[in-house]
Parts: sequence; structure tokens; C-alpha cells
Amino acid sequence: MLSLCLRKGENKVAKKEMSFENAIQRLEEIVDLLESGEHPLEKSLELYEEGVKLVKLCNGKIEKVEKSVKILMNIDGELQERDFEPNE
Repeated sequence: MLSLCLRKGENKVAKKEMSFENAIQRLEEIVDLLESGEHPLEKSLELYEEGVKLVKLCNGKIEKVEKSVKILMNIDGELQERDFEPNE
């Protein structure tokens, strides 16, 4: 578990320092904790709020990467580059 996310009174999601992989790992931990049902309502709410922040962080990182991805297409025997469109 990331100690940064567990210390009381500290920023639970250090957005600029947390990698996508660490954010996903912490999200998985939060889901496990919430699904266990072992925490009081207040703690569950804190975990949920932390999870929402992590989802936003991950979505932002994914959007940034999508903007930098290019697709190479073979059109009439010639490779052409175009931007990636996530809804394709």
C-alpha cells in the first residue's frame, strides 16, 4: 500500500508525483477495501473520494497519451500518419 495515501492529514493523491501504474494499483486497493465492508461509513466515504480523484488523474493521463498517439495507415501503398481518435 502507498503510505502517502494512508497518512492522516496528508494529501491523499499526490497528482504530480503518482504514476498511472501506482494510481491504478491504489484504485485496486481501494476497491478491495470498500468491497470488504469492514470500514465504517466515514472511512468508506474517504476511500471513495480518494478513488474518484485517482480516476480523474488516470483519465487525464490517458487523454494526454491519446493526444500524442499517431496512427500509420497504408493508403494506396503509401504510409500516411494521422491522429488517433479514441472513439474509432
